[in-house]
Amino acid sequence: METIWLYQFRLIVIGDSTVGKSCLIRRFTEGRFAQVSDPTVGVDFFSRLVEIEPGKRIKLQIWDTAGQERFRSITRAYYRNSVGGLLLFDITNRRSFTNVHNWLEEAQSHVQPHNIVFLLVGHKCDLEAQRQVSQQEAEKLAGAYGMRYVETSARESINVEKAFVDLTRDIFALVQSGDIKIQDGWEGVKSGIVPNTVHSSEEVTKGNRQCYC
Repeated sequence: METIWLYQFRLIVIGDSTVGKSCLIRRFTEGRFAQVSDPTVGVDFFSRLVEIEPGKRIKLQIWDTAGQERFRSITRAYYRNSVGGLLLFDITNRRSFTNVHNWLEEAQSHVQPHNIVFLLVGHKCDLEAQRQVSQQEAEKLAGAYGMRYVETSARESINVEKAFVDLTRDIFALVQSGDIKIQDGWEGVKSGIVPNTVHSSEEVTKGNRQCYC
């Protein structure tokens, strides 16, 4: 019997208010763009399966966080149980870019004893004429923090899939190498369950039976 998913990864999406976090997540999970999006109050939850390789599926639990300061105490509670994160800024809003450091600093102070694999996302790349942050500058910042960088547009569906799948593949590689381990009491990574099979992070073949655990 084949498991529905190999692992479950919990991701958190952070960044200033109005950078487009909810729109990006909805484009990825629901395949639609909302012309009008109400501000997130506290934290919203989404999920989706992604296939990172043929037959290898990962379930993503995605937590959409509020960017407003008054909701930060709620957001902070979700850092510790996340294995990955998308840190968004708006390429047309310089201040949202300068605040990237503050978001990373806050995440690092609340994630211990675990680590979060972050991807830096320059959102609203369809608004090129209004750009206030160059791609080169953003790539330099991402490199300084050891992150990948990608530019996306929820409106035009540019690189939305790539952002989430690339982050998922990076986390999967770290799980496979043993750098990230499943731990009791930590929700960041969970293993898929297949009844009456040997559970392993590798594909197990026995006779004519093949299972992905």
